Amino acid sequence: MDEPEHKPSRAAEIGHFALALTICFGAAAIGARFAPGAWYASLQKPTWNPPNWIFGPVWTALYSMMAVSAWLVWRRLGWKAGREPLMLFGVQLILNAAWSWLFFGEHRPDLALIDITALWLAILATIWIFRTVSPTAAWLLVPYLAWVTFATLLNLALWRLN
Repeated sequence: MDEPEHKPSRAAEIGHFALALTICFGAAAIGARFAPGAWYASLQKPTWNPPNWIFGPVWTALYSMMAVSAWLVWRRLGWKAGREPLMLFGVQLILNAAWSWLFFGEHRPDLALIDITALWLAILATIWIFRTVSPTAAWLLVPYLAWVTFATLLNLALWRLN
């Protein structure tokens, strides 16, 4: 297991885990403000477009794993030493929330494609930097990268079809 370099108290561990969950699901809540609506329903979609009901459970699992991942990095390094990897994690969260606004809110699959490409790169960079701190934290982000890879291809297909 990834042992911490600093020794946080049990209360600090619980509090920071709750903070990680709050931050990750806060990003999810921002994205959820721009849910698919009539505009999205009217788009031509590729045959491999998943049903709408799948997105909620998938994102719930991914945001949960993201929170655990960030918490493991904090637990190992603390805020001061963990500043760089945790800020990179924050960058990818911002890009994540921005995608929903661009795609569903602004109806701009073209700009959303640029954003999701930057998001994919930010997730990859986060995995890369997390792996040196906590291999478990890095591996917890791999399903997220896989899903965003799929979402990028879907975004591209939707942009090209419409």
